[in-house]
Amino acid sequence: MAAFSTSRRSMSRSLYSLKSTSSTGGLAAVTSIAAANSDTNRSPLKRIGTSVVRNRRDRSFRESWRSSLHNFFFSAWASKLDCLSECAIFASSAKASQILFCKRGNFKAWPLNSCKGFASEPQTVPSSEQEVLDFPGVRVRYTTDLEFIHEAASTSIPCYRLLDDNGQLIKASYVPEVDQALGLKIYKNMVTLQVMDTIFYEAQRQGRFSFYMTTTGEEAINVASPAALSHNDMVFPQYREPGVLLWRGFTLQQFANQCWGNGADNGKGRQMPIHYVSRELNYLTVSSPIATQLPQAVGAAYSLKMDKQPFCSVTYFGDGGSSEGDFHAAMNFASVFEVPVLFMCRNNGWAISTPASEQYKSDGLVIKGQSYGMCSVRVDGNDALAVYSATRAARKMAAEQCKPVFIELLTYRSGHHSTSDDSSKYRSAEEIEHWKLRRDPVLRLRKWIEDNGWWNIEEEHNLRADVRAQVLSAVQNAESMKKPPLSDLFTDVYDSPPENLKMQERVTRDFVQRYPKDYPSDVPI
Repeated sequence: MAAFSTSRRSMSRSLYSLKSTSSTGGLAAVTSIAAANSDTNRSPLKRIGTSVVRNRRDRSFRESWRSSLHNFFFSAWASKLDCLSECAIFASSAKASQILFCKRGNFKAWPLNSCKGFASEPQTVPSSEQEVLDFPGVRVRYTTDLEFIHEAASTSIPCYRLLDDNGQLIKASYVPEVDQALGLKIYKNMVTLQVMDTIFYEAQRQGRFSFYMTTTGEEAINVASPAALSHNDMVFPQYREPGVLLWRGFTLQQFANQCWGNGADNGKGRQMPIHYVSRELNYLTVSSPIATQLPQAVGAAYSLKMDKQPFCSVTYFGDGGSSEGDFHAAMNFASVFEVPVLFMCRNNGWAISTPASEQYKSDGLVIKGQSYGMCSVRVDGNDALAVYSATRAARKMAAEQCKPVFIELLTYRSGHHSTSDDSSKYRSAEEIEHWKLRRDPVLRLRKWIEDNGWWNIEEEHNLRADVRAQVLSAVQNAESMKKPPLSDLFTDVYDSPPENLKMQERVTRDFVQRYPKDYPSDVPI
């Protein structure tokens, strides 16, 4: 009781301190408020209401009242005067009247059609407004206002970036800890990925192997994001993240071996080209079905949580993957069980030929993370510094707080979806050229390191020439290696092959012997 009385006196002093800056009408209003709070025999609600209604037609009073009211609430807020158990204050304007309710620091404006009866019938907070429903999983406050959540926010969620389109650091930006060594390593890996894509794509077009997908336009995501991860973090890729492997030490020769499916391929030639895998680098096998890697990543993260490991799992997927059922199952599981996983969504605007406008109506995909109850952020996927900074912060949050984080990376697939696709059939050449010339992530980072004095044109020519020579050498070596033997098709699944698998091997060998011309001659029988 003593504490409450002290708070009341403090509030009265705060109110009286406003007198010197108020006009005559305002003084009357403020005095009435203070008096109401010092009079224990009368309701502060009725006393204030009477004072305001009595003066509502006085224009000068209304102006000073609004000023005093504004100062009063901010003064109370700053002083943390939440001792106001209940009061209502009437404010008037030329167009409408309102009651401002203050219920222990929570403000609510209620419209009034008329002020008649206000003094004799004090307004109180409806009982339904005070009740809270302890529903399983959430505390719900009741309300008598029928309000629908709008299908779209008035403003979209902003996109985090540090470099502008010209590679200039945006004024007052926080620069992550990217020194010269790290900055050059990120850039050199992006250039290497770009050169490898160009040569491998041309080799596939020449018929030297069967299939390929480039990362053109998405190099920053491929390289800057793994730069912020631990090598012990498990990566569950889609099919457009070879830069993650490159950063972790996968060699150009290993890339070529997989695409040509020779005997040195980690997958022993069983997978399609670009379906890379590396157990040593914690990079799980790429699989063609869309979004199947998402629940797997969440399961791995759950295992890390159970074992109390200071790592996280990371899964990459495109905007098209968010339309799959596995996406929603993985997001819900990760959020409910609070597992350390990063959802890295490469929103490049196109799911093969399906534009983003035909995939979702929401504010991009970042809002889906929030809807599942997880921390989320939208990042410029063509800004290597922003990608590194956001991934680093998200990884720290996931590993240390054991919680999922969703990152939407806005980028653009400048190349075709794959060598089986012709993107000119569904998007304009002007659109592609705009992204290639104006928003190229490699060029943007290059301008930044050049401005820092870390890079020059001569080093650029030497790097590209050196990488090109290495890639061409890797291609020649991959083509000269023998293919895996036929027997590798039936191993590494069972410790002891079952009878049905043995029968399949016998049938396959019989087929090859009967039709030798239809079987590749470079595959050992």
